[in-house]
Amino acid sequence: MSKLEMKVPSPGESISEVEIATWLVSDGDYVEKDQAIAEVDSDKATLELPAEEAGIITLKAEEGDTVEVGAVCCLIDTSAKAPAGKPKQPAPAPAAVSSAPKPMPTVAAVAPAPAKAHADKHPSPAARKMMSENGISPAQVAGTGRDGRILQQDVAAAMAAGFDASAAQTWGGSRDVRREKMSMLRRKVAERLVGVKNETAMLTTFNEVDMKPVMDLRAKYKDAFRESHNVGLGFMSFFTKAVTHAIAQFPTVNGMIDGKEVIVPEYADIGIAVSSPKGLMVPVVRNAESMSLAQIEAEIKRLAIRARDGELGIDEMQGGTFTITNGGVFGSMLSTPIINPPQSAILGMHNIVERPVAVNGKVEVRPVMYVALSYDHRIIDGKESVGFLYAIKEMIEQPERLLFMGKKPEEVLLGL
Repeated sequence: MSKLEMKVPSPGESISEVEIATWLVSDGDYVEKDQAIAEVDSDKATLELPAEEAGIITLKAEEGDTVEVGAVCCLIDTSAKAPAGKPKQPAPAPAAVSSAPKPMPTVAAVAPAPAKAHADKHPSPAARKMMSENGISPAQVAGTGRDGRILQQDVAAAMAAGFDASAAQTWGGSRDVRREKMSMLRRKVAERLVGVKNETAMLTTFNEVDMKPVMDLRAKYKDAFRESHNVGLGFMSFFTKAVTHAIAQFPTVNGMIDGKEVIVPEYADIGIAVSSPKGLMVPVVRNAESMSLAQIEAEIKRLAIRARDGELGIDEMQGGTFTITNGGVFGSMLSTPIINPPQSAILGMHNIVERPVAVNGKVEVRPVMYVALSYDHRIIDGKESVGFLYAIKEMIEQPERLLFMGKKPEEVLLGL
């Protein structure tokens, strides 16, 4: 008998332990080489663990256990033969090529198994979260994963198809309590947020932005922009570009404290907060200061899709120098965003609401967005923070300020 000890690989630098979120196989199952056998949570992301060899597996850790990197999580009897009549697992599809190597590869999805009336195994973490948020029971979803496992896309498909009203869960009337263990990722986020509040002199300054110039520009050129660059034109690229220009004027906003020193990068790696099944994630747009609006939009779209599909690598979320978060997509009017350490500032965007404002001595109704800049007062003075936010306001209200020289200002800005 030859047993292979499968050890927990390192998901990335500075990560010393992971949590077994879900076993995708049972003790004693026969597994194929490269078959996904577990989902593991680190304090930065959730990744799939592939089998290193084919054979019969013996689990050495329970779901929810915290396991150190390098520790044995399971054994695989490589001398065992596949059970008679067991269909060979389909080979994994080739993973999308990433510009940076990942220490712990994520196995791509395999061909779905025939749907069952209900899941034989519990839902994946992402599916469980979506079901919990929408009051959906496993009996209402047909799982298409291995052995009938319910995947996130199964829940989305079931919601799109609609449910029988008589089978839907109803709110109220019971005294039940649901208790769920916090994931390692959520626990780490909680620790970081509390740490920011306790360890920084955080302050927030506000301003309002007249969005009409950008909205008019977007309405005029959005079709030509999409045709020319094959990507939509949103507000985030304007704000990202405005932030990079404002950083050039107030570089300390892009800095961070390291012991008794202040580090001020001479580049702008902008973190863009996006919603994902695992919660809020902040992938980073590298060297945004040297990118055009089209390049920024394309990169934000790429990162948002990877976040939605649970494919973001740890390297794609590390090393940002400044963060932008847009609560406006959820209807937020105003908020005080919390700094993403070790950064020293974060910009909060909010919803756009028509409000009466004074324009050249007359009252007009304009689309207005409130913006907020939270900053660490230990290294950023009030003058810098207010000036930084006002510079962003001016550039959004007068987009030509984002330009250098060239054709018509709008065409230069949009790269047409």
